[in-house]
Amino acid sequence: MPQLKSFQMLIDGCWVDAADGGKFPTINPTTNTAWAEIPEATEADVDAAVNAAQRAFTEGPWAGASPTERGRHLRRLADLLVERSAKLGEVETIDTGKIITETKWQAKYIADFFHYYAGCADKIHGHTLPIDKPDLFVFTDREPLGVVAAVVPWNSQLFLVAVKLGPALAAGNTVVLKASEHASAALLEFGRLFEEAGFPPGVVNIVTGHGEPCGRALTSHPLVQRVSFTGGPATARHVIGNSANNFAQVSLELGGKSPFIVFDDADLESAVNGSIAGIFGAAGQSCVAGSRLYLQHGIADQFLRRMVEQAQRIRIGDPLDEATQMGPLCTPAQLEHIQREVAFAQSEGAKLLCGGQPPPHSGGLHYPPTIVECPRQNLRIVDTELFGPVLSVLRFKDEGEAVALANDTRHGLAAGIFTGGGARALRVAKSVRAGIVWVNTYRVVSPIAEFGGFKDSGYGRESGFQAMYDYTRPKTVWLNIADQPMANPFAMR
Repeated sequence: MPQLKSFQMLIDGCWVDAADGGKFPTINPTTNTAWAEIPEATEADVDAAVNAAQRAFTEGPWAGASPTERGRHLRRLADLLVERSAKLGEVETIDTGKIITETKWQAKYIADFFHYYAGCADKIHGHTLPIDKPDLFVFTDREPLGVVAAVVPWNSQLFLVAVKLGPALAAGNTVVLKASEHASAALLEFGRLFEEAGFPPGVVNIVTGHGEPCGRALTSHPLVQRVSFTGGPATARHVIGNSANNFAQVSLELGGKSPFIVFDDADLESAVNGSIAGIFGAAGQSCVAGSRLYLQHGIADQFLRRMVEQAQRIRIGDPLDEATQMGPLCTPAQLEHIQREVAFAQSEGAKLLCGGQPPPHSGGLHYPPTIVECPRQNLRIVDTELFGPVLSVLRFKDEGEAVALANDTRHGLAAGIFTGGGARALRVAKSVRAGIVWVNTYRVVSPIAEFGGFKDSGYGRESGFQAMYDYTRPKTVWLNIADQPMANPFAMR
């Protein structure tokens, strides 16, 4: 048996094992075998990481760093990401099964997010207030919160770290990152860049482990002032409960079951390509996957013929091979869940148009692009997030029905609309209950644009300039500018 690669956690600028030596294996989903060992953080490890972050926030060079200095560190981090993107992409591909062309590109692209927040660092400001009292000068300032707990899932983890870490550090906070237990390696590899970028010890810490005790201890720690969580609703409920112990601010991004609506006046080639990208990109393992496809009756048959043909041509294989277009799923549990739900949908009357069975003899956790046409909206698969390359298809008559079907969900993260009508695009975009709406495109992000969800897809927003203010709190300062002493408080006039 080959030697497993061993990783360590980053606490107070040092690479350390768990306090009790505990470790757990991480799986290469391409082979479905262990390839590395990850530390299993104890409560003591989490406490050490949070206290290191608190010291860095209140003492030392970071506590006194100017916004301009913070921006310089973020720019250096961004430049290092570009330089090391190939290595980071390779580690992430081995650990998650995402194709190497995507992981390398994403590691390089998120440098733009750190550059953006580097530029924002000295743009946070307060206001002077036209107060209704004489001889008083009143202004507001915005101060960093303190220690931020950032909990990220395994998919797109470097991107999800960037949208949390960028604004948090630019605003002057310190951070404890918790990596997903399913694939921690890329985040730990990324952690090697912080010292080189000039961040003082304790400003960024990385702990690894499962929800118990690591996640619980972190999100309930009394020194944590904000929890930024991306993951599933079940875990989010625990996070909210944990925050009752420390009254930490909480933001949640919880995934979705995003509708992708195609009207009969849409450019079909563009819409098919958009839907392929929306559901089969990253093997469907995306919180914004366009996994509910709604087709207007007049174009449905033609659209599905084109889409099935393209889906069946997607090349499945080794994600380290740059010719591969779809790699494996990340965990055995995902594969089992998807197989179970597709089979159940068929028992409810759904029709399998393509896919549906893992390729024979793959040796890994591969699952093919799968399209399931559903006879009605209330099939379980229509509103169950599968986190895989499975598309549920339904048909609609008119705009009103399309909007009603799209909103008939407990989720509300993203939506796609394909139409040739500008007025219709604006009407439907306004009517669909989702935090992100793409029109005639899909899965596009930018550091400048906010994203986040409605309903069970969570609350709070990430990315964009406003995120900076979410990592600060306002302070109001009253200054008496009168040249006379204060009046006797008991001599009321």
